[in-house]
Amino acid sequence: MKIVVIGATGTIGKAVSSALQEHEVIQVGLNNGDYQMNLESPESIRDLFASIGKVDAVVSTSGQIVFGAVNELSDADYAMTINNKLLGHLSLFKIAAQHLNTGGSFIVTTGYLAQHPIPGSAAISTVNAALDAFVKAAALEMGDTLRVNAVSPHFVTETMLAMGMPTDGGISAADTALAYRHLLEGDHNGISLDVRDFLASR
Repeated sequence: MKIVVIGATGTIGKAVSSALQEHEVIQVGLNNGDYQMNLESPESIRDLFASIGKVDAVVSTSGQIVFGAVNELSDADYAMTINNKLLGHLSLFKIAAQHLNTGGSFIVTTGYLAQHPIPGSAAISTVNAALDAFVKAAALEMGDTLRVNAVSPHFVTETMLAMGMPTDGGISAADTALAYRHLLEGDHNGISLDVRDFLASR
């Protein structure tokens, strides 16, 4: 398969690219990778796909977010989280769908905080829940032409270490990447795959 991984220079993105190494993986980042793309710029997204042509799958592990107490989050904090992770992915889907081969796969990253908020997660919990809903709705309209799914990671061990947090309950990036591979190589459509539940069921 020819697979585009957006956010490929991040912790999860690197692990996903590694897990798919037997495929043709095109790594896309904001400033690095095989190609560069700004998720908030539809023109940048269009330029990317004009350069790479038809593909079999698009996986996005990207998305800029703001954590903060709900009574301290500014309008700009909400706008950045919504414009990048939510509206950016809606634009990505709209444009990528025109370049995906029939029966192709589009996977977006949401997160555990959509269903299990913690203090400080108001903005990101809202956006993740919205993306989960979008995946379910979009899949109803795509039929057999395109599979649309989400992966819902838990806290990633490497990120927790980098932030100086205790790693109890963390899941490695490599194990998280297995959920993306499962969706790419399976026939699921319209689901948000919880990483912990998936790993427990293997």
